[in-house]
Amino acid sequence: MTLHAPLAATGTSSDPSPAHTSGAARLHVSGELLALLREATTEPRPDTQLEALTLAVAADLPVLLWGEPGIGKTAALTQLAASLDLPLTTVIASVHEPSDFSGLPVIGDDPAEQGVPMAPPDWAVRLVRAGRGLLFLDELSTAPPAVQAALLRLVLERRIGALRLPPEVRIVAAANPRSSAADGWELSPPLANRFVHLQWTHDHGVVVRGLGGTWPRATLPQLDPTGLPEAVAFARRAVCGLLTARPELVHRLPSGEARRGGPWPSPRSWEMALCLIAFATAAGSSREVLSLLVRGTVGDGPGLELLACLDRMDLPDPELLLADPTAAALPERGDLRQAVLDGVVAAVRERPEKSRWDAAWALLVRAMETGAPDLVVVPATTLASLRRDDWDVPASIERLAGAVTLSRRADRAAARTLASAQGGR
Repeated sequence: MTLHAPLAATGTSSDPSPAHTSGAARLHVSGELLALLREATTEPRPDTQLEALTLAVAADLPVLLWGEPGIGKTAALTQLAASLDLPLTTVIASVHEPSDFSGLPVIGDDPAEQGVPMAPPDWAVRLVRAGRGLLFLDELSTAPPAVQAALLRLVLERRIGALRLPPEVRIVAAANPRSSAADGWELSPPLANRFVHLQWTHDHGVVVRGLGGTWPRATLPQLDPTGLPEAVAFARRAVCGLLTARPELVHRLPSGEARRGGPWPSPRSWEMALCLIAFATAAGSSREVLSLLVRGTVGDGPGLELLACLDRMDLPDPELLLADPTAAALPERGDLRQAVLDGVVAAVRERPEKSRWDAAWALLVRAMETGAPDLVVVPATTLASLRRDDWDVPASIERLAGAVTLSRRADRAAARTLASAQGGR
């Protein structure tokens, strides 16, 4: 009797069920599913850290994104490159040798006459040929000190060996904190001082909407061409004004090793801060974006002082307020409003006149009606002490009397409570 093999074993079955499809066909279907999962769109959506990143990129300053692993730093850079239509070149700093950034020596025909040129790596050559691009230096905090030293010239001068990157190439790096980096190192102070440091965190709403298929769109800031000179003048006035008053902030190298690997003030970082203020001013960026950029350049302490200086520069001129107190537009923030009222009283003290004294009282009344009444207590007390004997008391003082009396009662009550608490110890 002749035995026949099953049809399935001969490969001649015509059964189209999934169990009989070939491996290549299954991979093709898997590829289709993966393509659908990768499909995503973008939308214009407010994103402070993304706006800060794009503004620093527009200002042609190297940016370093700090964030925990898996937070989305690489994905943000990939989306940024796609949005700006820039070819993305990713270089993992930790897996390269110092010569990969400083150049490999190549001996020519006559080294004594021509020297030994330093040949650049292939990725640098591709960037030069393209004439533009986004160079992404990933895992920077895992690069050993020798590699970090080799990166100094690349980040600051855009040179690799004998090759210079085109002006249209932007540099962005990413790093994990040493506590969460694989065999991490602290950044060297010279390298850290060449970057704008941005803390990259996740936003719940952005992540959820992105996983649903829609991510925020990264767009370059739209600068007002008519306001460029004013933006530059404003930035210079702010930085120079602060450093004139606080010369010790011009250069302050932190004492701790970890802090040296972040933003700190130096002439180089102040120049970057000035550039970012000019760009943010010309773009009309929010104070939150400017705060991220300034603190990420010169550090939290000096950065907050610079932001306070910028706030004071935006305050209205006391003389304009005295000229028309009924139409005065006072700041909403309490600290800024207090500074404006103090400035008005100081202006009256410098040039005491009856009309100016009356205008200051009218302004205090407006401040009480449009904001917290307690903010007028100190200016009102000081203004009252400036009265001359022949000046009549304006009727507006009657409207302020209640707020001043109530504030003084609250102060006395607080003092009694404090004294009682201290006496009971």
